[in-house]
Amino acid sequence: MKNKDNKHKNYEILNLIGYGLSKFDNKFIKEFGFSTKNEFYNFCVNKGIAKTIGTVKNRMDLFDPFFPNNRKGWWQKGDAYIHRKILIDSLFGNETAKGYVNIVKLYMKDNFNVKDFQYNVEPIIKSRFKKLQETGLEAELYFIKNYNTIKLFDNGILEDGRLFGDGYDFQIKVDKTCFLAEVKGIREKKGKFRLTENEFKKASEYKDDYIVTLVLNLNDAPKFLTIENPIKNLKFIEKIIKPNETKEYHLAKEIC
Repeated sequence: MKNKDNKHKNYEILNLIGYGLSKFDNKFIKEFGFSTKNEFYNFCVNKGIAKTIGTVKNRMDLFDPFFPNNRKGWWQKGDAYIHRKILIDSLFGNETAKGYVNIVKLYMKDNFNVKDFQYNVEPIIKSRFKKLQETGLEAELYFIKNYNTIKLFDNGILEDGRLFGDGYDFQIKVDKTCFLAEVKGIREKKGKFRLTENEFKKASEYKDDYIVTLVLNLNDAPKFLTIENPIKNLKFIEKIIKPNETKEYHLAKEIC
């Protein structure tokens, strides 16, 4: 879902930069060819990546509590923003400073037409890079780490069903009940989602045991909203998707 305001403009690149500054510190800016952080901050402003120097510093502050450096950052926020680190860790957590900066350079070239740097990125990294921009992965990772905080799934055992493509993301076994959870990410506090034809069929089959789990407000502090038996409790509009004539079911109105 697209942002309705500029609050989180350039969300992905600012998170990548904040993560890199916090984890690699001065090694990060040196891989760009800068001697000081201020030079790098000004570069980001000049390229339209950030409106102000403070915007870049603030994103570094956001990640600082999660790395062993001398800066406390926004420690008072606790783990409110840990989901952003988890996403980047899952894709690029094993990269060296040089490898990670190459990824940031690739993003800058593709999204801001920045041609100031040379970089070399392996094909698999490019594939992970595409995943960075998918809301679904971020929501799924947040769910995996926090599903036990949902009362319905408390003390449940999670099994990952995403690779099977069978109309749900996860099975959560609670006592003798097997719930199927389809996870949808929404960047704002409210929004719409859609079900694929496969998901719609699976929801129709499992009814109360099929749970659409929304991760709302991904851009800021995520929260869960669970919807049992979505086919019964929500209104969907059927749409035919060409050229394959497949069906999708779009939510009729925003949910929050």
